[in-house]
Amino acid sequence: MTEKTNRQHGASKATVLAALLVGVALTLVAGFTFSHTDQAQFCGSCHVMYEPVRTHQQSPHAKLDCNECHAPHSAMPKAVFKAWAGTKDIYKNTFGEVGDIIRPSDRTRDVVNRNCMNCHSMTGLNVDADVAKDRCTDCHRQVPHLRSTPVADRRVADE
Repeated sequence: MTEKTNRQHGASKATVLAALLVGVALTLVAGFTFSHTDQAQFCGSCHVMYEPVRTHQQSPHAKLDCNECHAPHSAMPKAVFKAWAGTKDIYKNTFGEVGDIIRPSDRTRDVVNRNCMNCHSMTGLNVDADVAKDRCTDCHRQVPHLRSTPVADRRVADE
């Protein structure tokens, strides 16, 4: 091999190694970000989410992270969903369009319903199809978050 070929071969190895290191770093950052932003501590850091987080912490599902119910579980669908939902939430919070009661979109409700069925598939077998609604939370709305405190009694400003 000529000296030029050796340099090119060495440069391509360095490029592959650099790309590999960047890929590992991005994977680690994405994993940390996913894990951190799934938790109630992160979700509750926004004042409009105080009430949903507080009621979740008093529910039978208190040991679950928020996105165990509120986001897809597979990596790519989860990343896309979180980017979409996060962008929407930032926009609404920035421009003051958040109401006292946060209503999920149909897309979010579908994700939550799939996650209900992932954990409670046996329960779903016992539901009479003639009486069943479209989504679990149509009948069990208070299970994950209990009933919200009236606006006048909320402690958002205190926390």
